[in-house]
Amino acid sequence: MQKIIENKRKIGMAIVTVIVLLSFVFLYGKQQNQEQPITTTDFKLNTIVKVTIYDSKDEKVLNEVMDLCDKYEKMFSRTRSDSEIYKLNAGTLPQEDGYYILSDECAELIEKGLYYSRLSKGAFDITIEPVSSLWDFTSGEKVIPDAKDISDAVNRVGFEKVKLEENRIRFEQEGMGIELGAIAKGYIADKMKEFLISKGVESAIIDLGGNVLCVGEHPDGNAFHVGIQKPFAERNETLATAEIRDRSVVSSGIYERYFEKDGKIYHHILNPKNGYPYENNLVSVTIISEESVDGDGLSTTCFALGLDQGLALINSLPDTQAVFITEDGKTHFSDQFEEKIPLTYAK
Repeated sequence: MQKIIENKRKIGMAIVTVIVLLSFVFLYGKQQNQEQPITTTDFKLNTIVKVTIYDSKDEKVLNEVMDLCDKYEKMFSRTRSDSEIYKLNAGTLPQEDGYYILSDECAELIEKGLYYSRLSKGAFDITIEPVSSLWDFTSGEKVIPDAKDISDAVNRVGFEKVKLEENRIRFEQEGMGIELGAIAKGYIADKMKEFLISKGVESAIIDLGGNVLCVGEHPDGNAFHVGIQKPFAERNETLATAEIRDRSVVSSGIYERYFEKDGKIYHHILNPKNGYPYENNLVSVTIISEESVDGDGLSTTCFALGLDQGLALINSLPDTQAVFITEDGKTHFSDQFEEKIPLTYAK
């Protein structure tokens, strides 16, 4: 009898051991599965677009969020002949009472662009399209536009000559156009984040080539680490990494699109007042904000304003931080930056 009891006890312990081991394997496998994110990468918006989701295995969501990116590119591109902005600039959008009719999204983004144009007093101006269309920083041909062409184009720039009423727009001068390249990626990133959240995603990174938007934090509660790029270095070479939770990191710099001719650098951040690239001792501006569209608008606005005025603007705004890098390689931080945004410097 004692032997039977002993055998039953051993069998019971063996069963318990197997159950514990199976539970461990299940939990470990589940943990490993959760720790492996799903990701997708493609060339869109004239840059590398990458979305990484940490708390979902739904590949359909990845495909849908990239489709959303395509949808907005078709609206906002200045160069695609099928885009809404291209048709607006060409004068082929439907009209009503002298106004062009915009989609709600396009009207919303133009209003945001006009806001930053007013805020900067025209140092940033979304009507710079007549000027920006003269410059080509991607073909490698290194052509400086004719001075008279630039002068004529500058005369057709002026955000104050745009009348936007809800989703209707008109220009008060012939030959004007809209350029949304400085803020479109931020707007698109925000819309992609909204979509992911609507699908139950709480941990993800949206990277639109210089525009990084974090959804929440890592599933383990740690912050995401986002690099502040070293100017004129490879994309993965950073000055420092910032700990980011549920915020946007956007950088604008002369190193993004430029060419060098006769020992001089010509970059894509153009001065609406003279039609040539800004020359103000700045190399890059990085903005950390809640919404990416604001980071986009502020990074270009602050670059245009220069170091002193740009810093003053950021220091006047709530929940917004910035890093300015000047030509001498020095970094300049907004007030209390390193208290609010922990940094780890590259060795």
